[in-house]
Amino acid sequence: ARGEICNINNEQILLFQNSSGFDYTKDQIDAIKEIFEDISTGKVMDRLLSGDVGFGKTEVAMNAIFAAVKSGYQTAFLAPTTLLSNQHFQTLKDRFKKFDIEVAKLDRTTTAKEKKEILQRLKDGSLDVVVGTHSILQAKFLKLALVIVDEEHKFGVKQKEKLKELNHNVHMLSMSATPIPRSLNMALSKLKDISELRTPPEGKKEVRTYVKEYDEKLIKEVILRELRRGGQIFYIFNSIANIESKKEELLNILPNLKILVLHSKINANISQKELLNFFEKKYDLLLSTSIVESGLHMPNVNTIIVDGADSFGMADLHQLRGRVGRGKRDGFCYFLVADKDRLTQEAKKRLLALESNSYLGSGQVLAMYDLEIRGGGNILGAQQSGHIKNIGYGLYLKMLEDTINMLTTGKIEEKPKIEIKLTVNAYISKELVSEDRLRLDLYRRLGQCSNIQEVFDIEEEIVDRFGKLDNITKQFLDIVIIKILGLKSKIKSISNYNENITIEYSDGKKEFLKARSKDDDDLIDVVLQRLRKSL
Repeated sequence: ARGEICNINNEQILLFQNSSGFDYTKDQIDAIKEIFEDISTGKVMDRLLSGDVGFGKTEVAMNAIFAAVKSGYQTAFLAPTTLLSNQHFQTLKDRFKKFDIEVAKLDRTTTAKEKKEILQRLKDGSLDVVVGTHSILQAKFLKLALVIVDEEHKFGVKQKEKLKELNHNVHMLSMSATPIPRSLNMALSKLKDISELRTPPEGKKEVRTYVKEYDEKLIKEVILRELRRGGQIFYIFNSIANIESKKEELLNILPNLKILVLHSKINANISQKELLNFFEKKYDLLLSTSIVESGLHMPNVNTIIVDGADSFGMADLHQLRGRVGRGKRDGFCYFLVADKDRLTQEAKKRLLALESNSYLGSGQVLAMYDLEIRGGGNILGAQQSGHIKNIGYGLYLKMLEDTINMLTTGKIEEKPKIEIKLTVNAYISKELVSEDRLRLDLYRRLGQCSNIQEVFDIEEEIVDRFGKLDNITKQFLDIVIIKILGLKSKIKSISNYNENITIEYSDGKKEFLKARSKDDDDLIDVVLQRLRKSL
């Protein structure tokens, strides 16, 4: 498949870059160069832009948007939350207004009248850029060339499927602040093009991090210190049910504190209006659930307090910490727990790792700690950190296996390979097998099956130990069977676009099948029937 060719006008690009008001880091320059090489050659870009919190990913993405629009194409910019989509919209609007590029926003705060007009203008090609949440996925574009997805792993499976339909032959740039451990980067780069931002922008301060037991005196001292230097505070408390009581508690400590409470159940228009009031310093402290985790840019907020930090994952805590230290002042981060002595071993290790690694770019080290602490178990659930989900569980296990073989024997055993690129939901569900270690073991054993009987034996064992299979787990076992049968038939890859299925053989021959619909079970049935026939 060929992607749309974007012309890179170096003179115009330079004007745009100079209007940013700061010097790009070497990593940003390299990432932009790699993206421009992709989109100007006719290949379909599928690139992951990975960089620690606040390292300038949006600026890199804006260069790609600029090139696409100036080549006569449209761009869609997808964000996981309304707050974040609004922030991106403001950033893009401000940066592009001098360059005759029109940006619109499509999310749950858009009125029905505005929505109708925006959808019409995307369809007739008169609108250049649309920023928004999953509402964008309903849109029809006249000349879409580039889709940018921020924090892709936060989108649901159905939304991702719609995204796949949207990005057929379209350049795709995914941005993630979940860093990739160096040891996985080489293996990942064979599957997806990766650009990494490892250098902090000039003037970015590191955040001093402390793990403390909950103490009213400490909270008072921390808040007053920030207010004395003219700053504001984020206070993260992840329970909507008790958030009003928490507000009362804080007002008992500091009666004159101006507190804004925000969470996902508050109307989106009110949230945005109040957030703007907070930005304009009408409040001292934002008491919120973890909705500030992704991307919000508030240079005047340089202290964050996370209450009940032991209930968050490491990637989430690192992202929350990244919300502060974005201005000229030092940032402070306090992870509060009820009782240090009663923490689980895992939570202790996690918080200690965060406390000891607060330097800029430490996300890399934390990603390694995270893998180590969790024993890789969580990577195999339905809630992956980062983009492991995109490369598939079997392949991840194969990478681990190859690395171990390489370390122990010095060589990797070359086995025939088959790529299954069917857009189906297939994994061992956490609802069925809740313990990470047990799921990991089942994946390992299924990955080693060389005939169908072995798969049936494991299926029987799962039913016996955990109960009736749910649909998603059943589909995972079907995919394992498809792999085994496909290897026997010397098949190199099986993929689909909607209900159209392509089977490619090792000798280069191709076969085309059509399912009744693009539903998971229809796709799997057609492929299984075809493979069983050829045995």
